[in-house]
Amino acid sequence: MTQSDIKAATGSSWSKLAFYAERGWVRCLALIFFGIGVHLPSLTGELLWDDISLVNDNPLIKSPALILEAFRHYLFPDAYAGHYRPVQTISYIFDYLFWNKEAYGYHLSNVLWHVLSGILLYYLLRRILGSFVERWPDKSFWKGRIDASTAAFFLALLWVVHPVHSAAVDYVSGRADSLAFFFGCGGWLLYLRARDLSPSWTRRGLFVLAMLSALFSLCSRESGALWMLMFLLYLFAFETKPRLRAKFLVLAVCLSVVSLYAGLRHLPEHHSENGTSTGWTPAMRGILMLRALGDYGRLMVFPSQLHIERTVFEPALGRSQASWRNAVAIEYLTIGGVLVLGTLVFGAFRKGAGQRARLFGASWFLLTYLPTSNLFDLNATVAEHWLYLPSVGLCIFLAGILFDLPARYLRSTVAFACVAVAGLSVRSAIRSSDWVDPEIFFRRTFAAGGSSSRTGVNLAVIYAVRGEHAKAEAILRKVLQIFPDYPLARNNLGIALSQQGKTKEAEAMFETASNSTAPGKGGYPRTWDAARNQARLRHKAKDDVAAFSILERARRDYPGNWELISFQAQMIREIEGPAGALPVVKNFVREHWWHAGASITLGGLFMEMGDLPQAEEAFRHASILDVHDPAALNLIALLDVRQNKLEDACKTQRRAVARQPDQPRQYLILSDILTRMGRVDEARETLAHVSRLESMARPQVAVN
Repeated sequence: MTQSDIKAATGSSWSKLAFYAERGWVRCLALIFFGIGVHLPSLTGELLWDDISLVNDNPLIKSPALILEAFRHYLFPDAYAGHYRPVQTISYIFDYLFWNKEAYGYHLSNVLWHVLSGILLYYLLRRILGSFVERWPDKSFWKGRIDASTAAFFLALLWVVHPVHSAAVDYVSGRADSLAFFFGCGGWLLYLRARDLSPSWTRRGLFVLAMLSALFSLCSRESGALWMLMFLLYLFAFETKPRLRAKFLVLAVCLSVVSLYAGLRHLPEHHSENGTSTGWTPAMRGILMLRALGDYGRLMVFPSQLHIERTVFEPALGRSQASWRNAVAIEYLTIGGVLVLGTLVFGAFRKGAGQRARLFGASWFLLTYLPTSNLFDLNATVAEHWLYLPSVGLCIFLAGILFDLPARYLRSTVAFACVAVAGLSVRSAIRSSDWVDPEIFFRRTFAAGGSSSRTGVNLAVIYAVRGEHAKAEAILRKVLQIFPDYPLARNNLGIALSQQGKTKEAEAMFETASNSTAPGKGGYPRTWDAARNQARLRHKAKDDVAAFSILERARRDYPGNWELISFQAQMIREIEGPAGALPVVKNFVREHWWHAGASITLGGLFMEMGDLPQAEEAFRHASILDVHDPAALNLIALLDVRQNKLEDACKTQRRAVARQPDQPRQYLILSDILTRMGRVDEARETLAHVSRLESMARPQVAVN
């Protein structure tokens, strides 16, 4: 083969490679590969922090029958945070249906929502950047440069692998960001696709789907409103294709969607209460806005020291040498914020081919940043996952810079983008490994500078679960030195003290925690625990009058809290019997038909009273409300055995076995029923299966 033949063959191979690299489906596969690859470590992670309340203990996600009910509740049923996100709850319903309580499935869903959002972002950027290029007066300017589609791909890839999005992807509770992104971006693309079609039923159907997608985005997270704002900004300020009349028609439709969403927000029975105002002056808010902007700019360029509990507010300036160092670092963030703002403004007004892209990108970033810029009171001054949507604006701004680069810098730009993707991917994978288990997560959060009160409490809980109550006590006392009125710290310190026999001090902790004003308990779930723990101690000390008084006061602060009502019913049952506890539980079930645990308790009370038909009705209702828990079916089978309806008991218990095929207890109950029916051989076979399950559960000992 001659040298010219080799060159021709090499050129042909590169041409084929370039041809496939430009295919949209190949680029989508690359986004999927990188998006899943950098988040692989988190797939083996456990549920932690708010995941326990939103997934593990949430009665609203246990059955598809509760999909519509999700629209009548806030995200945290037991908290005062006003997060109305029914689509996020519904996504957990489907996760529970397919994965039960396997944390792997929930993490996988998070990653898939993020990757799908990245794919939609690629197609949206391709349309937006392409529209900017089409309006250039000198089309020859674009020759020799990468096209809009390639620029959109690299920007979407950078967005997908950026580690700053870890808290929205690796953290199951952070799914709201990717859900709002997916539906917001999807609605925009559906509108563009429908607009390209000639008038037909297909076009009308796509417009309706775009409206529904916008509504789902709003019901996923409040940032869905920002998606609508960016869409309208682009439509009115940067789009020329639709006529003005058509634009105002779109505006009217968007307003109707927002009105529908506002109506849905009034469905929850108990409206949330926000915490007290920080009382910051306008000047302080301006400084905090610049500090946050500086922190976000640094994180996008150099994403080090990533942790979920960030702050740019230093309340203890000058108290120690360390606090002075923190103050200096924070003031550097103020300077950084000025530089970021100056860069965006300068780029937006600098003339050039990419000016419109830079102007739109800067507008996107600043407008989507404002709601979380400390202009309003929030539960933090900064948070990494708040960059999930604003970072798209930076991508568009970067595209505007690329548009003005000379053609000779093309290869170096592509090479730099590849290096950036590789570096960010490695950093993202390392960050993803932080979420493997709670102890690793909280230890690394502390090491990265996230030493907040909530982080300290959660680390203490880990030690308490292990039985290391002295370690937990030491951490919680340190937290209370800095935040003396933090109710969760006081409650958990009370638990640690009671486990060590320090009952008197524990009760004092529970009392101060439970007496905190309800709004002050903020958006944190389970703060009612302190009152229940205090009542439990009083009940244990035979002081039921005080215990009931504590519970009644707590129920006024937390109306409809099942844990409080359940404990109160338990105390009444011990004193007056099941008939006394029945009205309390029955009233709760009437108002909370969706709570499977409450229905099981109600059925248990009826069964104790000998009212078997009512008991069975309650148990059957509970079995519908939780598609994986066999407890209600076990109790129905027990009722059938008591009534000598053995065939019905056998069928019901087989359904229970299907729900928990790996639990020996289910087979033992089935074996007992089969024995009563005289089907001895089947009973023995069932017991043999129990033996096999138990042998598989035993640790294997290596034999040399």
